[in-house]
Amino acid sequence: MTAELKTSLVAPIESAAKAAGLTVVSATTGASHDGRTTTEFVLALPSDPGKTLKLELTEAFEFDKPELLAQMQAHLANEAKRLRNPRPECYVTLAGLPVAFGQFEWPFHRSTSGADTHIVHGEMHLADGGAHNLHAKVAGSVTLTFAEIVPAMEQPYAETFVYNAVRKTVDMGQLEFLKSGNRQPVPVTTRFYSRWQKKFVFTDTDDAERLRYLLSKVYWLSGVLGNGKPVWIADPRDAQYLNTTEQDLLRMASDEAGQGLMQLDGEFASATPALMARAAEYQAALEAALDFTKPKFNESMRAGEANM
Repeated sequence: MTAELKTSLVAPIESAAKAAGLTVVSATTGASHDGRTTTEFVLALPSDPGKTLKLELTEAFEFDKPELLAQMQAHLANEAKRLRNPRPECYVTLAGLPVAFGQFEWPFHRSTSGADTHIVHGEMHLADGGAHNLHAKVAGSVTLTFAEIVPAMEQPYAETFVYNAVRKTVDMGQLEFLKSGNRQPVPVTTRFYSRWQKKFVFTDTDDAERLRYLLSKVYWLSGVLGNGKPVWIADPRDAQYLNTTEQDLLRMASDEAGQGLMQLDGEFASATPALMARAAEYQAALEAALDFTKPKFNESMRAGEANM
């Protein structure tokens, strides 16, 4: 590790990263949106040091408590598998939009508008291999009530549900992809959490919808963006988004592998020529999903044919 910094966070992060199969490349001092001191870690896969991820934590944060340590270790273990994807920052939405997350400014900061919320800024880009630069700048806002559910208001404990809330907001047509524009709000509230089940619930899906999602994911992330390289199917981030389990996603992927649409290798799958032959179908789904995010106007009012 590059020895830029030595804080109380370095040793425990190095230990947790090693257990997850990652190495700490660097640890440097940063600053949060509201001026608090943070520690910025860059972690990598030893087998592919070009694949890195950023982890930024409030400098005073202590995660070596039983209720926090296990979740930190699980987060890093999942990140290690996600780093094996050709494009680790990329996901798909239920409607078939390939998107890339980036520029998230962890940790959360308190709202400056007077609202009792925690805010994190980030960006989501359309990632279909084109050069149109359509993106959405987002401001994820977590209510104080919702924050009580979260073990810690730090990146490893919040990134999954924030990303899924952004995807869900796209599904509802409430985020628009633009070439420029202001930040768009993504409310992260208790509507995304079942106190009875004690888990996040974003979208209720059935097997048919989950299967379409998996095929779309493999088509875009392996076939189009990954040059045929495998992507992680049993991603718990996707399982939460679809309200299912990693085991169920693997089961459905195994079924489709038998149909010749995926090449399955453990928890990873790559696109086959049979799947790539469906390019027109997935492009049409992308166009329809993108159109759904655009604001709709009453055309008769625009033409002056109706009273306003």
